[in-house]
Amino acid sequence: MTERTFLVVAHTGRESVTGTLRTIAQRCADAGVGLRIVDHDTRLAAEPITETTHPVDPDMLRATGADVEVTSAGSASAKGCELVIVLGGDGTFLRAAELAYPASVPLMGINLGHIGFLAEAESHRVDEVLDMLISGRYRVEDRMVLDVSVIDPGSDRPRARTWALNEVVIQNRSHNGVLELVTEVDGRPVAAFGADGLMVATPTGSTAYAFSAGGPVMWPDLEAILVVPSNAHALFARPMVTSPRSTVAVEIHRDGRDGVAVSDGRRMLDVPAGSRIEVARAPRSLRWVRIDSEPFADRLVTKFSLPVTGWRGRS
Repeated sequence: MTERTFLVVAHTGRESVTGTLRTIAQRCADAGVGLRIVDHDTRLAAEPITETTHPVDPDMLRATGADVEVTSAGSASAKGCELVIVLGGDGTFLRAAELAYPASVPLMGINLGHIGFLAEAESHRVDEVLDMLISGRYRVEDRMVLDVSVIDPGSDRPRARTWALNEVVIQNRSHNGVLELVTEVDGRPVAAFGADGLMVATPTGSTAYAFSAGGPVMWPDLEAILVVPSNAHALFARPMVTSPRSTVAVEIHRDGRDGVAVSDGRRMLDVPAGSRIEVARAPRSLRWVRIDSEPFADRLVTKFSLPVTGWRGRS
């Protein structure tokens, strides 16, 4: 049994994953690092298994000499691993976070998708990345996570609870008509309005759904909570940035429609009319593997193809 083990979570619907997995297996075999592979699982899959799905072939990986263990997706998947390597896009990264976060295991992404904003490296750098990971030339940063609670009318205790790395979206369950909401910050009402919904995001999530809804981009080392209404019918329903120590609450009008709270597009909680959702900074952060020191501004320009023609910089 090897002393070091890397967990790999791969988007098994992508044919390009096979070659990347083989490279990782060979490099780990040469270095005596074990591999634990998450098998294709409907709870993690972006789409159902079809004839175009390319599942992980553990025998192909073992042919490299690698010590390969196949595991199903679950609370113990990442236990005992040094880190989690994600092969895919942002959706795969968020699915892998469900395994890494409960185990407090660091997480890093290699982008095999399109934008891949959460990934630390692109697919053409696999060999370089493995060199750094195997030799321990990486650092771990903390990324803020949100704690999300649903509280029923007349109760002071959560009925349900989850967490979010990017954002929690409160929206109309039926997608028919507006949702009547009242927002609250630190126990005080701020605004009441009808809207398609509202999202509460971390700095990491500010470049995702919140950005599409008109929220500002926040640098990931900033600690703050972002509140962004979605298509609100109100004069004052602008994005707000609050303290990381704040508690943001959203109440759904008791005579209105039922809602749902969706975390990272993955975990859904029912929010009946009259209930409230409370969002605050979680006591634990997600551990994030960094191998580069690329400025965040450069990442924005690259990932969003931003025009910077004419920039001269300091002479």
